[in-house]
Amino acid sequence: MPKMKTKSSAKKRFKITATGKVKAAAAGKRHGMIKRSNKFIRDARGTMVLAKPDGIKVIKNYLPNGR
Repeated sequence: MPKMKTKSSAKKRFKITATGKVKAAAAGKRHGMIKRSNKFIRDARGTMVLAKPDGIKVIKNYLPNGR
């Protein structure tokens, strides 16, 4: 059987913590900052842990070797 490949886009967007949770950056910060409120920009700073159901989907579909 061929090897299961990791999605290249997921490699750049997600990191898996030591306990198996998935970390991701906030959405909506790529461009168009002028129209966003300062509160939105401040709250979207840094990374966050995805909810458990979302994390499971990411690992199963995009990062099969990341466990």
